Amino acid sequence: MAAALASPLRVLLVANTLPPRDVSGVGEQVLQLAAGLRETGCEVAVLGRGADGVRGPKALFPLFAVPAVWKALRRWRPHVVQVHESDGGLAALLVAALAARLVPPPRLVALMQVSYVEERRAVRPLVAAGRVLGRPGNVERRFRWGKAPLHIALGWLTARTADLVLVPSEATAAEVRRDYLGGKGQVAVLPNVTGGLPVAAGPMETSEAPGSLLFVGRLRIRKGVEVLLAALQGMRAAHPGASIPRLLIAGDGEHRAALERRAAELGLLAEPDPAVRFLGRCDAGRVRGLLGGACALVVPSIYEGMPLVVLEAMAAGLPVIASRVSGIPEVVADGRTGWLVPPEDPERLAAALAAAVGDPDEAKRRGEAGRARVENEFRPAHAAARWRRAVSALLAEETTGEKGCAT
Repeated sequence: MAAALASPLRVLLVANTLPPRDVSGVGEQVLQLAAGLRETGCEVAVLGRGADGVRGPKALFPLFAVPAVWKALRRWRPHVVQVHESDGGLAALLVAALAARLVPPPRLVALMQVSYVEERRAVRPLVAAGRVLGRPGNVERRFRWGKAPLHIALGWLTARTADLVLVPSEATAAEVRRDYLGGKGQVAVLPNVTGGLPVAAGPMETSEAPGSLLFVGRLRIRKGVEVLLAALQGMRAAHPGASIPRLLIAGDGEHRAALERRAAELGLLAEPDPAVRFLGRCDAGRVRGLLGGACALVVPSIYEGMPLVVLEAMAAGLPVIASRVSGIPEVVADGRTGWLVPPEDPERLAAALAAAVGDPDEAKRRGEAGRARVENEFRPAHAAARWRRAVSALLAEETTGEKGCAT
């Protein structure tokens, strides 16, 4: 920046979805980063939906955010404005247009969890060995042909307008460079983190027996839950009479009815002892309680950014069994903190499930290794330090001897 920065650095974070109002991994990362930056001495303001922020419906946030951002720019004069996902596209354009009129001009950062080009491609049938395991429903097909192109356009606008794009993994960085930036532009990795927000663990219900396998997430086709159901059915068929843990599915979404039908077809919902239980939408405390009682978290996705629930499971000392896709291998170390398998491969997934269930000592060892990795690499202080290094490149001159995170 041309003028010396005031101390401390002022940061404005603009986000559409924020807990506890919204169950959102993106929103939680906004608050985790804010907590970490405040610990370093930054002044941080978070602008979301509400009476004191952006008015209007969630779907129109990109439009209604513009006057609220302009008001915050004039009154608070932040040094850095950070927008999130494609929802920040119009706000990013506003910041860029007004930057020259503000002294010092704010630098614009965009945090993007996924490429919507890849998200759109992931709305497709799940296929294993030539057999279709699941198909997108009407809601997901409408997303593919309706909302996804709009998100792609706004994502392109956001990435092209920003001075710096942050993403949660190297895999996502490659996607954003290719899909939005034409191989150019500044992209830096800011991994997701956990632990900066107080969450009380919810109680375990009696019917949720300890030692269950656990899936947590929005129920849509790219989460690969049909692959998990096929793997569980294969385990039961291969080991009749054996004690196989129940699968708890925590989450809701447009694909839930199709998954319940599929589970019933496979005989996994048969009473009196169903192999699968759909819990519906769970708040953060309930998820924390489920993680505390499970034997492993299973993430059979075909596409992701960096799933926050993976970090939450590792922080709880829970081993993770996941697809080797997107940013997951950058967090889960196969053979050390969990098991990684190819996506859309029920047989390999079933083998990993059997290994975790059949050797509790090894599962515990990997879970404890995951807990240690989170403590060493994925806490808010780590995110704040990486954010500070990445954003420092945007500052026109180095500042020395100032408090907070301006240096």
